[in-house]
Amino acid sequence: MHVGSCLIFDGPAPSYEDLVAHVSSRLDSVPRYRQRLARVPFRQGRPVWVDDPYFNIRYHVRHIGMPAPGDDSLLAPLCGRIFSTQLDRSKPLWEIALVDGLSDNRHALIAKTHHAMIDGIAGVDLTAVLFDTAPDTPRTQPERTAWSPSPLPSDAELLASALLERVTVPTELTRSIRAALRRPRQAAAAAGARIGAVSAITAPGGEPVPESPINVQIGSHRRFTWVNSDLDTARQIKNSLGGTVNDVVLATVAGALGSYLRSRGHPTRGLELRAMVPVSMRSDDDRGSSGNDIAVMWATLPVGEADPVRRLRRVTESMAEVKSSGQAVGAKALSQLSGFAPQTIMSQAARLVPRQRFFNLVVTNVPGPQFPLYLLGARLRDIYPMVPIAENQALGIAVISYDGRLDFGLNGDWDALSDIELLGEDLRSALAELTRAAQARTSRKGKIRKSTPKPRSAD
Repeated sequence: MHVGSCLIFDGPAPSYEDLVAHVSSRLDSVPRYRQRLARVPFRQGRPVWVDDPYFNIRYHVRHIGMPAPGDDSLLAPLCGRIFSTQLDRSKPLWEIALVDGLSDNRHALIAKTHHAMIDGIAGVDLTAVLFDTAPDTPRTQPERTAWSPSPLPSDAELLASALLERVTVPTELTRSIRAALRRPRQAAAAAGARIGAVSAITAPGGEPVPESPINVQIGSHRRFTWVNSDLDTARQIKNSLGGTVNDVVLATVAGALGSYLRSRGHPTRGLELRAMVPVSMRSDDDRGSSGNDIAVMWATLPVGEADPVRRLRRVTESMAEVKSSGQAVGAKALSQLSGFAPQTIMSQAARLVPRQRFFNLVVTNVPGPQFPLYLLGARLRDIYPMVPIAENQALGIAVISYDGRLDFGLNGDWDALSDIELLGEDLRSALAELTRAAQARTSRKGKIRKSTPKPRSAD
């Protein structure tokens, strides 16, 4: 359940010592990165964050030399191997690997952070901790004061805090009930809306998702590849054919999956797969704060639709219905309910979610900064994001827009998607297909405007 990315930079790699010093100098801005989880005795409460008294920056920042020729065909498998490894739960849940020796005068960082620490939208804002907006920013900024961890709480203190929470939460619930009794009509209307939203999120479409080669049992090893494009390409497609940039992304994924499944001999006529699309529930005031505050929506992917224009139109219409159905509100309601349920019951419910087969894959689209970022003077060229996969879902696709680029990261199970590079090629083809359709539509509109005679002015 860690998220990650492969970040490609122009120019030679900095020294390992310089990178360690740089990361260390910025950690005061993200205190969570020096904290680890502490378990409550007897499982009487949820784990809590505590300062790690044994924190060592060199455990979390690694150095890897890429053998010649150092091209992407070697870098992508390295990403897959690093993303396969579970983070050590006894330490702060993040790692960064500096990769030098890449071809074309490049270097890379491979980063991963547990999903509990951060979500997609906040992740982009937190890059400001390590990145600068100008190449000439001072390379190191010494800490003003040495960091001193808070004492570890004892088992008795952890247990007492958990028991206090059990007493406090029902008190808050009682306050909500009293408020509802004072305004019964408003409370009933709000409850009805929330129940409808929860129904939308728990039973999308009312039917189980179809079977496919990407919905199989998975193992612990991963394959990773990527596709890059220009954000202007997606904008031109949506301006010409309609929809939003996110609709274009989903239509591209649908087209790629259709081609990929057909190449594997899987019939796609009339086939619609369902994607889980995470969305941030933070307000603008909350952007940049750490923690996980996301909901999900279900997107229908018409992979059996061969025509790219009709495919995009169907995605656009489907997403318009989803946005009006209250699904995101329903997901938020479910996440809030977890605070009032015993830990053991919620853990069992979490295990059942993947088995319900509510979705075929995850597709997440994160808007990033549209200006260049720098790390120790080196310009960030591309960000290839990684989203974790779940039981019976062998593929996850993450997309991020950055500085005019649109980068796709494809994370797949090692055995189920042994040909994940072919899926990447299908993704490029699907995007090119939409681009040609948009250019043809724009060209036809231009010819119509030129051929239409202008009205003659009255003499």
